Amino acid sequence: MGPKVGFWYRFAVMLGKPPVILLFQRDWRGASNIPADGGFIAAVNHNSYLDPLAYGQFQYKARRPPRFLAKESLFTGPVGRLLRATGQIPVSRSGADAMTALRAAVEAVERGDGVVFYPEGTLTRDPGMWPMSGRTGTARVALMTKCPVIPVAQWGANVLLPPYGKMGRIFPRTRHTVLAGPPVDLSRFYDREMTPEVLREATEEIMKAITGLLAEIRGETAPPTPRDRNKRVAESAAAASHD
Repeated sequence: MGPKVGFWYRFAVMLGKPPVILLFQRDWRGASNIPADGGFIAAVNHNSYLDPLAYGQFQYKARRPPRFLAKESLFTGPVGRLLRATGQIPVSRSGADAMTALRAAVEAVERGDGVVFYPEGTLTRDPGMWPMSGRTGTARVALMTKCPVIPVAQWGANVLLPPYGKMGRIFPRTRHTVLAGPPVDLSRFYDREMTPEVLREATEEIMKAITGLLAEIRGETAPPTPRDRNKRVAESAAAASHD
């Protein structure tokens, strides 16, 4: 199972597995694309507060315990102590502290861990539940380490618990689908200076792969252009300027 897991990680898995079994009918595919050894990044879409629980079980079942980048506010109290004990990585929204998280992610990849990034940095706000544009942190770590980046799409947790919505019916169980794809080819960026433009281009490649997998799961055509994750902030600022 790659790097060894200790008591606390196994304890967390034991706590998380029953709710996943209770809530979801699992349709999990593409586990063969998860590297058997060595450090890698799993780049995953985010459409429900429940999906980290479900995706975490998917990657653990693939014998690669996930190390999530999670918002710093979760790392308090008993839950926070458990997150730290299992090697999860806190992320602050402030610039300097955000870079600290990325350095920790680089160290985890170089140590041989499978690090889980949500490139959008938040729950999707796209009305059709498609992935939005991504933040560049995933691409930065990928280009620094030259590790495999596995695109992953998931669908179903959002049906049970929509973003910023209320919990739906538990029974009958909701189908939760995970589809992990082959590594995103970022090799053309390796010898280029890591400029903002290069990071944006690499991020777009990662998001395109995730969106393609989600379109396959849903049997639908994705929008040609992803929603700008900063759109709501920009719209609010524009509205305020006209008051």
